[in-house]
Amino acid sequence: MLATYARSVSPVSPVSPVSPSPRASRLPARSRLGGGSVAVETRLALVRRARRVLRELGLLYPDAHCELNFRSPLELVVATVLSAQCTDRRVNEVTPAVFARYRTAADYAAADRTELEELIRPTGFFRAKTNNLIRLGQQLCERFDGEVPGRLEDLVTLPGIGRKTANVVLGDAFAVPGLTVDTHFGRLARRLGWTTADDPLRVEQDVLGLIPYRDATVLSHRVIWHGRRVCHARRPACGACAIARFCPSYGVGPTDPEVALRLVKTPEQVTAS
Repeated sequence: MLATYARSVSPVSPVSPVSPSPRASRLPARSRLGGGSVAVETRLALVRRARRVLRELGLLYPDAHCELNFRSPLELVVATVLSAQCTDRRVNEVTPAVFARYRTAADYAAADRTELEELIRPTGFFRAKTNNLIRLGQQLCERFDGEVPGRLEDLVTLPGIGRKTANVVLGDAFAVPGLTVDTHFGRLARRLGWTTADDPLRVEQDVLGLIPYRDATVLSHRVIWHGRRVCHARRPACGACAIARFCPSYGVGPTDPEVALRLVKTPEQVTAS
């Protein structure tokens, strides 16, 4: 995987390296691309840069997708509830048995608490998650005829489902565009200068102002994949980053290509993290 990624990354040109200040890297109205000086970036330039990043990430991750396994809206909702404070790999190891035992909302509503707790115990916080899944099944049966609703305003009223989870379900189960602002997305949006906000809702609003609404779901997947593989929280692999020339935070991590390439995670490492 690393060799494949290395071939897909254009060498970062000498004009790109800078010594970013934390404050400058958080200002979307400014650009430090192509040199050490800080220049004002117009709104139009910011929009163009964001859309260029969208396209470049599409070339890098043409198959980016939700990494939770599911076959229906209900299965995706359950998987996202289980994914809280848990890796996708562990959730995907647990859900086959869960999905085989509980096939409908009514099954979750009538679930034996002890049995369900034992099935999902490996995902952590299993008692709280069991409460949410049982209540979720009950509310789906009482309010939505046992079906997962396809509207954001309905989804966020259900147990265990916040706005982030609702956007995952809308985008991946109903093909309704939605921006999933998790920790990876928020971090990269700030590093790319798309927003200065920490609040997920404000991040969502800021980024949706830069890209076509129809691309919200695919942008979420591509940015999250890049965050998991390359643009890490502590040591981003700047010198091996395919979008480094479009990033005002270039230099936060190692810029030496060989050093940076060793930081790029393999698919196996991503799955385990």
